[in-house]
Amino acid sequence: MRWQMGEQVRGLDSQAESRQQLLQDVADFLRRKAEVEQEYSRGLEKLSERFSAKIRGSKEHQNFRKDQNLPSPLNCWYTILNQTRQASRDHGALSEIYTGHLALRLVHISEDVGRLARKSKEMEQQMQDELLKAISELQMVSAMKSYQTYRIDCLNAEAKLREAERQEEKRGGGRHSDPGGSPGGAGLDKAPRRTSLKKVERLLEKRQSKFMESKLKCAKARNDYLLSLHAANAAISNYYVRDVADLLDCFDLGFHLSLGKVLRTYLAAESRAQAAWQQGLCTIEGAIDALDPLGDKSRLMEANPAAYCPPLCFDYQPHEGDEVSEVRAEGPLRNELVSRFQHLQSRLNAITLETDEVNKTLKATLQSLVDLLAAEEPEALDAFQGCQSTESLKSTGSDAGGKQALAKRRANQQETESFYIMKFKEYLSGRSIQTKLQAKHDQMKEAIEKGENVGSRLPRVRRSRPPSCCHHKLFGGDLQAFLESSGQAVPLVVESCIRFINLHGLQHEGIFRVPGSQAQVSEIRNAFEKGEDPLGDGYMHHDLDSVAGVLKLYFRGLEKPLFPSDIVPELLATAQLESSAERISHLRALLSQLPPAVLVVLRYLFAFLNHLSHYSDENMMDPHNLAVCFGPTLVTVPAGQDAVSVQPHINEVVKCLIVHHEAIFPGTSQLPGPQYEKVMALAEEEYWYEGAMGRGWHEERFTPQRVGPVGWRRGERGNNRGLVPPIVLPDR
Repeated sequence: MRWQMGEQVRGLDSQAESRQQLLQDVADFLRRKAEVEQEYSRGLEKLSERFSAKIRGSKEHQNFRKDQNLPSPLNCWYTILNQTRQASRDHGALSEIYTGHLALRLVHISEDVGRLARKSKEMEQQMQDELLKAISELQMVSAMKSYQTYRIDCLNAEAKLREAERQEEKRGGGRHSDPGGSPGGAGLDKAPRRTSLKKVERLLEKRQSKFMESKLKCAKARNDYLLSLHAANAAISNYYVRDVADLLDCFDLGFHLSLGKVLRTYLAAESRAQAAWQQGLCTIEGAIDALDPLGDKSRLMEANPAAYCPPLCFDYQPHEGDEVSEVRAEGPLRNELVSRFQHLQSRLNAITLETDEVNKTLKATLQSLVDLLAAEEPEALDAFQGCQSTESLKSTGSDAGGKQALAKRRANQQETESFYIMKFKEYLSGRSIQTKLQAKHDQMKEAIEKGENVGSRLPRVRRSRPPSCCHHKLFGGDLQAFLESSGQAVPLVVESCIRFINLHGLQHEGIFRVPGSQAQVSEIRNAFEKGEDPLGDGYMHHDLDSVAGVLKLYFRGLEKPLFPSDIVPELLATAQLESSAERISHLRALLSQLPPAVLVVLRYLFAFLNHLSHYSDENMMDPHNLAVCFGPTLVTVPAGQDAVSVQPHINEVVKCLIVHHEAIFPGTSQLPGPQYEKVMALAEEEYWYEGAMGRGWHEERFTPQRVGPVGWRRGERGNNRGLVPPIVLPDR
């Protein structure tokens, strides 16, 4: 693909050079023709032969020589050269038209070709960089690695579970193998055996829970991998099938029309000067009428299939024997996928509407540009009016009013062209996002429809976290002192808010940008201040924007900022460095001055922000937008400096930390501590229970005996015995 993209860029350069050369040849041709008009047929024949030989030796001519399927501009040029051999008369008006108006128009067209080629090349390289970035993230950065890691964890957990089950079977077999024996010996061994059995049962229950959690994480990671895979394939298909063709259209913008207008002016001048040459001019007119941008684009792509054919789609690569090859929406994943599907559908509808509106504007602008390029220029042929003397022709050709009209049309054309380029770039970007979102939408919709009969998400049992015993202030306090006092590597408020957003808000549009409810923010903050975790149950009782607001509020209110004031000037100097490698090295050296406990929290936060930016197609929060939200929160503008001028540099540094967090922050081998996990699950398992008769106990007492299957308890109430679901039981 990189070779193809390089060929495409080189193809644009080659086309631009070919057209520049073509325009230069035409201009040179007209100039020379004006000089040799008095030499009649001999001079014109030499001129025609000179350019014909030059074209015959060109690379483009050799590519199309076999089947004569020439591009329409080159075909026009051939026709003019062939017809020029028949020219034998000189006319003063022709000389001025060739060296005056037509030469100026060719210079303008040459400028247009160079400008459009440069802008088209920049857009093509930008689209290629975005496509390669998406592919690189798919292969090396996030989805595939996460999936493989959690798949291995799942297999390891399953193996440990099977080992525990075998130990349970061995214990059970040993217990039943010795029914007899001395009464005294049985009494002595009964208590240790019972204790051993309980240990095995607890081990089995623990490994069962660990296996289910690993399996859930693996399924979520697989889903993300598959979604990223389909999005990357859709982006590749969109680029090769539509973007490349549209970029060629943008490159051709107005060229054929402008060149045709110049040639038509040439045709009109020749028609008025030489009635005898009418038959040959009809041939030229036919070639000009055959100027076909779409046909030339098709010929170019057909002549270079290796550069323009779409590559093969990426195939799903299962890991360690995983047989699932599609997005699943079963069990606990269903509600999450449905919620994500709804957010994505809303975003898709919005981007579709926006792209359609931009497309309408684009078509209207293109029509305006075509009208400007196709407008008649009566002053171009004013040289034939009145007396045909040389003085009359010069006075007519240098008319100030005609030059002003031409300059005005030129300014209108360039203004309309710039607006068209801007809208065209916006349209390509929107269509690319729309294509990727549509691919994810279709995959989610299919998975949800298939999983409708499998079962809905099971409600969680809320279990409160024991209150923290830390005596240091959380909000508005000293982070390092709090970590040392509480024994937490990452503050509970940071860990809990990030986990909540990971589970429910990665696709939430405008996360961290839209303010939440002040009442909810205060409620959540007060709960954390008491040492509780109001977000630990995973319920969606709280607004996502409010949870995001609590996280920003915590960092903004720290007594000592995460980035001390003494390193802020050096931090701002990072924005002045040009290369990414220099910025990374400089930031790594600066962060090494921070306390290890603070550095662990920063590493955790920026890993989360980097993960969040991967969903920018859905949540509209790319690294720049996240940096705008967190820049003022994390870094304080030094006293005595203008916040308006300094803040962009702070945001640029925060953006660099988000994008290159893996290269900047030390790993766990150098800095031990928790790391952010891209695929998270609640600590508690999910269960569902409903009485068969709709009856249940309320404020009743029962006697629990021991743990039953999959966490259920065996209990007794009166003369009734049975299984009790895994609910939180108060001590009585």
